[in-house]
Amino acid sequence: MADRTQTDPVRMEKIVSLCKRRGFIFQAAEIYGGLNGCWDYGPLGAELKRNLKDYWWRVHVQERPDIVGMDGAILTHNSVLEASGHVNGFTDPLCDCLLTKERLRADQIPAQSGVAYWWKGAAAKDGSWSTKKEFSMLVPGTDEKSAKTARKGAAQYYAQISGKKLQAADIELTEETTEEVTDSVRYNPANGSLVTEARSFNLMFKTTIGATSDENDPSATGWLRPETAQSIFCQYKNILDSSRMKVPFGIAQIGKSFRNEINPRNFTFRSREFEQMEIEYFCREEDGFRLTDEWLENCLVFYENIGIPRDKIHILDVPQDELAFYSKKTYDLEYQFPFGVQELQGIAYRTDYDLSTHQKGSGKPMEYFDEVTREKFIPHVVEPSAGCDRTVLAVICEAFDEEELGKDGKSDIRTVMRFHPRMAPIKAAIFPLLKKNAEQVRIAREIEAELRPFMNVFYDETGAVGRRYRRQDEVGTPFCITVDFETLGEEGDPALKDTVTIRHRDSMEQERVAVKELLPWLLKRIH
Repeated sequence: MADRTQTDPVRMEKIVSLCKRRGFIFQAAEIYGGLNGCWDYGPLGAELKRNLKDYWWRVHVQERPDIVGMDGAILTHNSVLEASGHVNGFTDPLCDCLLTKERLRADQIPAQSGVAYWWKGAAAKDGSWSTKKEFSMLVPGTDEKSAKTARKGAAQYYAQISGKKLQAADIELTEETTEEVTDSVRYNPANGSLVTEARSFNLMFKTTIGATSDENDPSATGWLRPETAQSIFCQYKNILDSSRMKVPFGIAQIGKSFRNEINPRNFTFRSREFEQMEIEYFCREEDGFRLTDEWLENCLVFYENIGIPRDKIHILDVPQDELAFYSKKTYDLEYQFPFGVQELQGIAYRTDYDLSTHQKGSGKPMEYFDEVTREKFIPHVVEPSAGCDRTVLAVICEAFDEEELGKDGKSDIRTVMRFHPRMAPIKAAIFPLLKKNAEQVRIAREIEAELRPFMNVFYDETGAVGRRYRRQDEVGTPFCITVDFETLGEEGDPALKDTVTIRHRDSMEQERVAVKELLPWLLKRIH
């Protein structure tokens, strides 16, 4: 069982730093102070994310005869989300810290115990202001240090709400009492301040559609989709009729979704704009549980094939009393991030809830007609739904490594991203040993030109070759190709003419490969 409390903030800080330094991920609108919960992928991050999406699509759509793809609209009709329950039910419980005004998810505040200090109100020491508004602070005990912390926080709170230019030192607290509390969720764990009562907060981004639209006109109301699933359900019948698929079959989609998260956090893990890789797999009711287990195994194999070992994936069989109301069975696949164990993917048996709901909401038939048995029925659905950005982050965290290569007491740390070759942003780097050697440069450039149509490569001739290796290690390039004097036939064994040195990232071992065999040699290892 994974230890959910185990974190490694130092490692996470190094990963975030590397991502910015080497062009994987940047804060959106950073020059203007940043847009919280939104991220931009730089050159290497865009390549990494594209590699993930392309491989996911290849495995789940192109290599399977029973799954087809679609690309749905981001703007979503109000009626779609009314029928699905999102308009009225897609909410999180929100509360505010009374001291800092920080917004918190009420259901994520941990239970805390200690001593609660209460005050019936406060007044300015000069008599210019007073209030009878209650406030409370939670501290460990009644010792002098705890009491001082509580009173300081309370004075700051009352100074803020006074509406005057009062400081905490100008406040006199009134009618102080204390009580011991156990497992309370009424206090901000960061500072002990009382929080407001929880209220529902709709997570969707609302917009109006049309140049002359009125925001109060329901027919003009639209939403940025909160998930990709609903467009699949809405187009299920069109795809079924046009593609001549037969149950069981799936519809896959990769696309952006938007949720106005109360508290975006943990780098790209919880964001307001994110990408999903999702399949809705339609089946008979009697096959639902079996297919849910089959998809669990399929997903575990997929993660292994992108560089996340099976033993790093924690499988949570969601208890019956914690299932979503539409689900009969759900597995959560979780990964041990440096900030704790968190969900990568859900595999949910959603029954026939979604198609039945849209049949009722739209008045359009959603039944499937089985030509063999001559029966009509609404298919059930198994949904493997993965977060693309979360998976990219997991791949980065799994790949990050620091290797000590120092000798004789001297430290020499090699930072290396051990990406699986099929995920690596740069597949191969090409170096001439000496940039002043025109023949080495010519051959290196020819190799670059030959490889570039088939993969992302990088040419580098600056600095000592050892430094070039280290630069490529830090971005995860699995193979470095060096054109040297043996390539020219000027040194060593004449049989090595027209061969190059290939240096392996993980082992740092080297081998020689003929120039004419480079392309098939690399293609075999990166796909």
